[in-house]
Amino acid sequence: MKLDMNIHMKLEQRMKLAPHMIQSMEILQLPILALQERIEQELNSNPVLEQDEPLNPEQPEPESEQPQDDIGEKDLVINTDNNKVEDFQRLDSLGGGFKDYMDQAGSFHKRTRSDEPDPKLQAINNTAAPPLSLHDHLEEQWRLVEDKKPVKKAGNMIIDYIDDRGYLTVRPEQLYNKDRSDFTIDDLNTALELVQKLEPAGVGARDMKECLLIQMAQSSEDMTFESRLIANHMDALLENRLPEIAKKMKCSVNEINLAVQHLSKLDTSPGLQIGPDQNLPITVDVIVESSDESDGYLVRLADSSLPNLRVNKYYINMTKDKKIGEKTKKFLQNNVRSAQWIIDAIEQRKNTLLKVTRAVVKFQTEFFEKGQFYLRPLPMSKVADDVGVHLATVSRAVSGKYVQCFWGILPLRKFFSGGTHDDNGTLFSWEAIRAKLCRIIDAEDKTKPLSDEQIRKKLAEIGINNLARRTVAKYRKILNIPTARFRKKY
Repeated sequence: MKLDMNIHMKLEQRMKLAPHMIQSMEILQLPILALQERIEQELNSNPVLEQDEPLNPEQPEPESEQPQDDIGEKDLVINTDNNKVEDFQRLDSLGGGFKDYMDQAGSFHKRTRSDEPDPKLQAINNTAAPPLSLHDHLEEQWRLVEDKKPVKKAGNMIIDYIDDRGYLTVRPEQLYNKDRSDFTIDDLNTALELVQKLEPAGVGARDMKECLLIQMAQSSEDMTFESRLIANHMDALLENRLPEIAKKMKCSVNEINLAVQHLSKLDTSPGLQIGPDQNLPITVDVIVESSDESDGYLVRLADSSLPNLRVNKYYINMTKDKKIGEKTKKFLQNNVRSAQWIIDAIEQRKNTLLKVTRAVVKFQTEFFEKGQFYLRPLPMSKVADDVGVHLATVSRAVSGKYVQCFWGILPLRKFFSGGTHDDNGTLFSWEAIRAKLCRIIDAEDKTKPLSDEQIRKKLAEIGINNLARRTVAKYRKILNIPTARFRKKY
């Protein structure tokens, strides 16, 4: 087999995205909080880009200073003998190179009061301290526990194996090794009893049953009946077999229902009370509100927190100055180009988001007027054709964005879904059908809850008759609604 190397020329066409196009797509996809962070990074990394801060109209204009004769500066008058014109020309030219920069920088405003607060210092003082983890919280309490040294060491090891929910993930026997001489298995059991007395109540349990029993034992209320219910009939309670439990405990079903209400106040994941909050904030990107001038809706961006950006004119003039070195000029030109790209990308993001939201309002007018039962199927391709952009652009524009309207704060992607039509030919989205399913279950008789087949028939009675039973079951699981057996009330 002969191997050789040859050179061939081939002409072909390729689609390649320019850097500014890639940046524009990234900016379009960012939610408003991520966009604020991105702008902050650009302001810190690009010396040409700066924030355009409008002047406060309530702030008085600085009084123009009138030239006054200063006795202290009379000694600096230049001797004009011998017609020294060149000296005066040199003095007049001082600071000429900084004229443009000083003009665009604006006048200096000093603080009106000496005790005026510093905004940077206020921001530092208002910043929340890092949250305390559950492990650190338990260790701080364990240091205050007084017991033998082996028990203290065993307790430290037990705390290391407690997860974020507050449960002990291993059996105490697994923590003991015959080769160890610092503590025994009895020390481990003693330490576990002490750890389970720490706060929050229920921490250190090995399962849900033990977690509830620990909390009831530490409760100030009398929960003897609830303790017997959990200790002896936990599995039957989870399966909602209340009449069977009542027969075995020789009590009424009403007593068990009251006990279940008391148990609902207990926490099955006590460790989550301590530690960082994982709920991320939601910031509105677009606001849709009724227009006072017409019957339609007004769509506007909620971007008041975004700073206005501009390119520093002084650096632009430096790129045109022939006295500036090529290396410096090239550096400034690259930064000016990058700054202009991000300014254009942010402006394009605003325009695209407005156009997409206005198209959504146009196609989903009934939703904004009457509520979620009137949400219609809306494919993204329909909005893309109406706006005149690509389908991928609409997908990026609605990704992670939220809209505020009369019905609350909703994800913008909620308005795009498939659906079906009823007997009258009216289109309903899957979201609207799920909302109708919830309304049917909320109105059912809890002593005789509806099965999935009965729910399907109820939907057929209101015109939605082309749904299968398994589709109803799927929607019920999506909505976290249990089956009829677990919804039954005795």
